[in-house]
Amino acid sequence: MNNLVIKGLNLNIQWKKKNENFEIIETAFNDEVADIFVLPEMFSTGFCMEPQEVADRNQESLNWLKTFAQKKNAAVCGSASIEENGRFLNRFYFVEPDGTYHYYDKRHLFSYSGEDKVYTPGKEKTIMNYKGWRILLQVCYDLRFPVFARNNDDYDAILYVANWPETRIDAWKTLLKARAIENLSYVFGLNRIGTDGNNLNYPESSYCFFADGSVVSEVKNDVVSIEWDLEKLQKFREKFQFLNDRDRFRIED
Repeated sequence: MNNLVIKGLNLNIQWKKKNENFEIIETAFNDEVADIFVLPEMFSTGFCMEPQEVADRNQESLNWLKTFAQKKNAAVCGSASIEENGRFLNRFYFVEPDGTYHYYDKRHLFSYSGEDKVYTPGKEKTIMNYKGWRILLQVCYDLRFPVFARNNDDYDAILYVANWPETRIDAWKTLLKARAIENLSYVFGLNRIGTDGNNLNYPESSYCFFADGSVVSEVKNDVVSIEWDLEKLQKFREKFQFLNDRDRFRIED
């Protein structure tokens, strides 16, 4: 069975400074080895509501992700503010070492901050396959909406990338654990750290939970290390077949 090593960076994102953030990430991960490297939501700029200033118009973040994935011979993922066809999107990229990439556009926009006023919501759920694993891509506020993340026996793990502030950090941890338990899946939520351009504080708060709700991540020097064990997950699901009793939902726009 396939095991995956995942490493995420608790990144203190430099506000609206793409190249500086790229350099910080490269330095932090220089000696690290993993199957997947994970970066926070809007890792290149911070969670910024001025997309006209910061949005990628020439695939700057995607191109950097491709270069870094090739250099590390690993998948690299994180979300970025982009402009496409006159619309701004909060796009979560997952880039493989050969440059192949998948993406998910954040569906649930954070109206409390005005994200819904400047960004366009995505519509499609993205589950992609990597090294024998089926992985659901999600972004920050999506975490509050369990119906959209419902496991229909079609994924093994969820990746959440976020800028989730200290004032609501208990909800972040609680909901991550809940998503793991209710979906019988690994759930990794990677949050940023530091203080952003809006003076919001982000403590170290990245976690990975197993399907039983236990924590399976550890942090050293701002790098969050995890190993996903597919055989362990499948044995757990065979013993506790709770997904067979799930409710069925139809998601409408």
